Amino acid sequence: MPHFTVVPVRDQAQSSYDSLEGINWVDYRDTGQEHHDHQDTVSSDGHGNHKEDSPFLKSADAASKNYDFYDRNLALFEEELDIRPKVSSLLSRLVNYTNITQGAKEHEEEEKEHCALLWSPNMGTLMGVYLPCLQNIFGVILFLRLTWIVGMAGIMQSLLIVLMCCSCTMLTAISMSAIATNGVVPAGGAYFMISRSLGPEFGGAVGLCFYLGTTFASAMYILGAIEIFLKYLVPQAAIFHSTDPLGSDSAMLNNMRVYGSICLTLMAVVVFVGVKYVNKLASLFLTCVIISIVSIYAGAFKSMTHPPEFPICMLGNRTLVRDRFDVCAKTVIEGNHTMPSQLWDRFCLPGNLSSTQCDDYFIQNNVTEIQGIPGLGSGIIRENMWSNYLPKGEILEKAGLQSVDAHGTMDNFGMYVSADIATSFTLLVGIFFPSATGIMAGSNRSGDLRDAQKSIPVGTILAITTTSLVYLSSVILFGSCIEGVVLRDKFGDAVRKNLVVGTLSWPSPWVIVIGSFFSTVGAGLQSLTGAPRLLQAIAKDNIIPFLRVFGHGKSNGEPTWALLLTGLIAELGILIASLDMVAPILSMFFLMCYLFVNLACAVQTLLRTPNWRPRFKYYHWALSFLGMSMCVALMFISSWYYAIVAMGIAGMIYKYIEYQGAEKEWGDGIRGLSLSAARYALLRLEVGPPHTKNWRPQLLVLLKLDEDLHVKYPRLLTFASQLKAGKGLTIVGSVIQGNFLDSYGEMQAAEQAIKNMMEIERVKGFCQVVVASKVREGIVHLIQSCGLGGMKHNTVVMGWPYGWRQSEDPRAWKTFINTVRCTTAAHLALMVPKNVSFYPSNHERFTDGNIDVWWIVHDGGMLMLLPFLLKQHKVWRKCKMRIFTVAQMDDNSIQMKKDLATFLYQLRIEAEVEVVEMHDSDISAYTYERTLMMEQRSQMLRQMRLSSAERQREAQLVKDRHSLVRMGSLYSDEEEEVVEAPPEKIQMTWTKEKCEAERRNRNNAPENFRELMSLKPDQSNVRRMHTAVKLNEVIVNRSHDARLVLLNMPGPPRNTDGDENYMEFLEVLTEGLERVLLVRGGGREVITIYS
Repeated sequence: MPHFTVVPVRDQAQSSYDSLEGINWVDYRDTGQEHHDHQDTVSSDGHGNHKEDSPFLKSADAASKNYDFYDRNLALFEEELDIRPKVSSLLSRLVNYTNITQGAKEHEEEEKEHCALLWSPNMGTLMGVYLPCLQNIFGVILFLRLTWIVGMAGIMQSLLIVLMCCSCTMLTAISMSAIATNGVVPAGGAYFMISRSLGPEFGGAVGLCFYLGTTFASAMYILGAIEIFLKYLVPQAAIFHSTDPLGSDSAMLNNMRVYGSICLTLMAVVVFVGVKYVNKLASLFLTCVIISIVSIYAGAFKSMTHPPEFPICMLGNRTLVRDRFDVCAKTVIEGNHTMPSQLWDRFCLPGNLSSTQCDDYFIQNNVTEIQGIPGLGSGIIRENMWSNYLPKGEILEKAGLQSVDAHGTMDNFGMYVSADIATSFTLLVGIFFPSATGIMAGSNRSGDLRDAQKSIPVGTILAITTTSLVYLSSVILFGSCIEGVVLRDKFGDAVRKNLVVGTLSWPSPWVIVIGSFFSTVGAGLQSLTGAPRLLQAIAKDNIIPFLRVFGHGKSNGEPTWALLLTGLIAELGILIASLDMVAPILSMFFLMCYLFVNLACAVQTLLRTPNWRPRFKYYHWALSFLGMSMCVALMFISSWYYAIVAMGIAGMIYKYIEYQGAEKEWGDGIRGLSLSAARYALLRLEVGPPHTKNWRPQLLVLLKLDEDLHVKYPRLLTFASQLKAGKGLTIVGSVIQGNFLDSYGEMQAAEQAIKNMMEIERVKGFCQVVVASKVREGIVHLIQSCGLGGMKHNTVVMGWPYGWRQSEDPRAWKTFINTVRCTTAAHLALMVPKNVSFYPSNHERFTDGNIDVWWIVHDGGMLMLLPFLLKQHKVWRKCKMRIFTVAQMDDNSIQMKKDLATFLYQLRIEAEVEVVEMHDSDISAYTYERTLMMEQRSQMLRQMRLSSAERQREAQLVKDRHSLVRMGSLYSDEEEEVVEAPPEKIQMTWTKEKCEAERRNRNNAPENFRELMSLKPDQSNVRRMHTAVKLNEVIVNRSHDARLVLLNMPGPPRNTDGDENYMEFLEVLTEGLERVLLVRGGGREVITIYS
């Protein structure tokens, strides 16, 4: 292998293209220079969009500077080395890539090591993934609620709860491992994985749910820490006290609110000052957790031979609050006298041994003392095997003890241990699930790992396996060692206010109390650290506009504003003040996140996208779907109304991002899913043409652009949006005249201008601009090739060629007529809105008026369908529909009206019907004169173009004009006919014969004029003009005040010599009407009377 030295080189001429997600160019050349980059992170485009630039693009200047360097062996490729660099350059950039989490590096370390070598991640599986996951998974629920869950649900149902929750997280971890090993996961962890797999809408929705879950988790941990502090560490620190035993809960909640708010403020200050200190304390907090768990196991096994002494005082079968009296007996012997005990004084009048003034239940039942921790070998597991759910306020009772049922007074209710909330299986699932979360800790630290693609799956799955075994074994140990009434005693009132799990621990309950306090504080700090960074990552992606402010922070990248918002939201959880009520809330948000992690993996697996190549191979789409199903089931099992609220929040965020968020292209799976669904649907559409019942106009709108590439008649798009109302297919096309290689930039600019106008006019569809040498050919290309498979247009919308009479050049109206002929040949419908500038905008409303349909010939039913579709839009909704048809002399107009009314009734279309009788009449002098003028104008223009020299001069003028304005558009005058390009100068050799011919042509000019004046019109043209004039008179008479007039558009003549006359007929037919829509059918029925 050849020896070479890899040295990074400083390049001053790097351009904006010179980055592959922030990786800098490094060339394999020995210059002796060194370059150290301290900002080698994932690059951003300023809008939070992580750039995935081409690794090949490089500025021309940089290429020219390094041109001499390129190897002579690459001479064949030297002209493209500026955009296709050498493989060595690309590989060096990839090798030096790092994905350090944005904003997560402490600025203190950056300042100290500013001149040091580039930091390289070196954490392994144990320290980088396994232990952080353990710390995040183990938490407050294990120490404060797991014993209570076992007591209420019993061992069997508790095992089921733990198994359900841990199975859900294990399946999610498998899906997450597949996603995390499919490339590099930068800042954002789960948010980044979901957003890049499912798109910005899902990513933003789930990212915010994950953020809210993490924020409420911090509130839950703080509430757990305060509960330990006030209940077990320093009970005398309580500010609020209740004189009424029944009102002690409200006083405790107020204490939790006060101390929780103080604790939250202190934690936020610590996080604000520096994450560095939080990370340094993480190992201490993890040590506390491990020591606490080990002490539980030690105490459980020690109880087999030496169970700890925690006696419980029972009155009958009821459990008494142990710290309210000293001796568990009704009387005590002092000297030789029997004296009432403190317990007697609680249930009777003090100092009196008379039973007449005592509580009935107290008198009739004995006081006994049983062992609270019988031990592992006591056989108590049989009593704790099954559930014992209690309603709120129910007194804890032991089933095996004798008891006389008697009514006691409510004054003594505070002496008994009772259930503070109503319990059920579903409630316990919601409370326990947060203790299974925290599996994302490894993926969030991917930037610190030596080999993230190996460490994340192994460490996460091992951590879940470890914690699952700990939870399952703890359930069995708790049920085997601790008395049932003690297990159901949430706050340890029966064991002198000791933490229940602490009574089992060895060597002292204080190990668990202190260890659990520090672990919950540490978990709260971790959540307060992670949540603002997650929000900052979402804000920097710029997918939710109103969150942009939270992307900013201190100069070192610390998310100050995000921390402030996190503190405010966490304060809402603190104000709830109940751990049991906060836990189901964050369960919902975490379950939503896990659901979409599984969905992302399943979608990517089923789509088999080329980029889906995870290194973790032990995944399957069926496991992901099972994980999704379990997430949904757990959501509705734990709290159906919280589940609906969480889904509603995610749905609203999704729709908000969809309509208001920034457009992102991340190569997500939902886009791939859309492509697969579109392909499937297109293949299904290819089976055959749509049935008449499913026919709707799929529009190809032909737009004209001006010289500045602006849409000349935007109301065509307005009309299209009103006709479609967001349904069906709309393709907006235009033609640029010129050469494709030269006009590619203009084509892109034209496409962007059209897309902007489509967005303004709210047209949902596609844009296609073609470059052609002639506009006429470009339109034909659009008509033939637009659309794909079954999603092709069936209707063409084009504007009217205004000013065709004034133009001496016939190409404007010839392009129009050619397009009409092409649509007819392609069996497409055609709509030509005339006077489109007078059409209403989308902001106008017609409160009255009529849409008049003049049904002269049957053309497939388009005239009936179009007004119905227009009336679906708010602009035309209040207009009435009127249908006019024409009856000739031999028609029965009365019967026609009845038949038409019946036909409309069967079509389910509401419209007024009117039959207009047109009597045979002589051709008027006006008609004759109008036809004569039309033919004289045509003859005059024809004679003006007879001379070959004139044609050449005109072609030269057109060429000159074309050189100034290269852009052509629909019906433009710049289109060239098929004319040989003339030479630069026309040289003529004058002979005697040519001079005489030229003189004869000049002498014939007056003769040609006399022929023009004596011209007689063609009889067929006279008849057509007569029809146009008569129909126009009738239409103007009846529909002069209509909001819109729809009219059959006659077809162009078969003989192309009469094209100009055809334009005149259309002008005469539509004179005097403000808004006219000329309609031609496509040769098939588009409306039916059948259901």
